[in-house]
Amino acid sequence: MLKMRLQRTGRKNDASFRVVVTDSRRGPKSGKHVDLLGSYNPKMNNVQIDGEKAKSWIAKGVQVSDTVHNLLVGQKVIEGKKINVLPRKSPVINEAKVKAEAEAAAAKEAKEAAEKAAAEAPAEEAAPEADVPAEAETEATPEEAPVEAEAPVEPEAEAVTEEAPAPEAEEPKA
Repeated sequence: MLKMRLQRTGRKNDASFRVVVTDSRRGPKSGKHVDLLGSYNPKMNNVQIDGEKAKSWIAKGVQVSDTVHNLLVGQKVIEGKKINVLPRKSPVINEAKVKAEAEAAAAKEAKEAAEKAAAEAPAEEAAPEADVPAEAETEATPEEAPVEAEAPVEPEAEAVTEEAPAPEAEEPKA
């Protein structure tokens, strides 16, 4: 099977590449490529590819490497989306930060719910004032109470971050 891939040339720490069509069983450095399509210099961001040759090889069934695919899309030789060629890494998760963000999101949702309830309550009270004014007031009070309870949680998280630098300031004195 033939592949369109990059062949590294150039000096140490000064890489440049050739875009070649080669047999997949041979290494790219073997020099036994079927066709030379162009070059790519990443330091100068210079790409020179013969688009017609590339299209004809792709039409013949040549597999294109991800990086060469991205170069061809960038040069508008072929259409499509670029492929992420970087390795997938798991994100570093800071548990304290995640908890603080979750609490902030919960407080925001509770605040929005309270605002909606407050906005809806006057509309409900305006029509049946004699029927349900006491019930509307009791419904609004429990929703407001959790908002007030959750609001002080955020400053406590900030207080923990403010206390952490204080011991560092004491260490240089000692």
